[in-house]
Amino acid sequence: MKKRINKLLMISLCLFLLIPCINVKADSAQKYLALGADLTESQKNKVLGMLGVTNIEDYEVITVTNQEEHEYLDGKIASHIIGSRALSCASVELSKESGIDVLTQNITYCSAGMYQNALVTAGVENALVKVAGPFEISGTAALVGIIKAYENVSGKEISQDNKDTATQELVTTGEISEKIGAENAEKLIADVKQKVVEDKFTNKEDILNAIEESAENLKISLSDHDKQKIQKLMDKISSLDLNVNKLKEQVKSIYDKLKSNEGLWNKIKSWFNKAKKWLKELLQ
Repeated sequence: MKKRINKLLMISLCLFLLIPCINVKADSAQKYLALGADLTESQKNKVLGMLGVTNIEDYEVITVTNQEEHEYLDGKIASHIIGSRALSCASVELSKESGIDVLTQNITYCSAGMYQNALVTAGVENALVKVAGPFEISGTAALVGIIKAYENVSGKEISQDNKDTATQELVTTGEISEKIGAENAEKLIADVKQKVVEDKFTNKEDILNAIEESAENLKISLSDHDKQKIQKLMDKISSLDLNVNKLKEQVKSIYDKLKSNEGLWNKIKSWFNKAKKWLKELLQ
């Protein structure tokens, strides 16, 4: 009996010692890094610091080549924006919280909200994504890298239709943002997308009405050319099997973020106005 108890205690001790190892393995499998293939060693180290990576061995690492960027983006975006080197990088971690959070540094063409919109369309769920470049760059390689990393970390294969539509969404939002600003473009695309998916719009008239309604509600002026661009995008989105609840969460997240930014900016303006008034009184 005593030998049996000792044997059970030994098994229990072994299992207890194995638990941390099992957890470490599970945690490491939840983290992926997508690195631009053309980074120099010093650029790579700089980007890893920006992404908050202290030990690269905690991550599964994949690379993204400039050829892959062109495969995804040729014909959709100007070649000079894609460039001739893959430099933007991204880290992807599955999140216990619902939704997609995106943080960017040194990324000029793609805003955090643009990535977020496109990733929801791609089918990415519940992830923390960080994107960075060694200096100011467009960030087109990162979208390719994020999708590749998410497929690896989640074990879910994203359909080619979803990937193509997500890429088109990123490009369309970027083009629209040049005229109406990134924040307005993010809100508009997210809002229209929710309407199209929730109400299952498929014909051009309904989609155009949704675009015009969203633009009017958001007090955004669009040219006919821009409406056509958005309509082409929504034609593709309407054929995808997207989760309406995820889209609602996405729209709310974007609005909350922009509202928070607006509140901070108002506080800064208020502080400057008070400082200006104080200086004026002081000099009188």
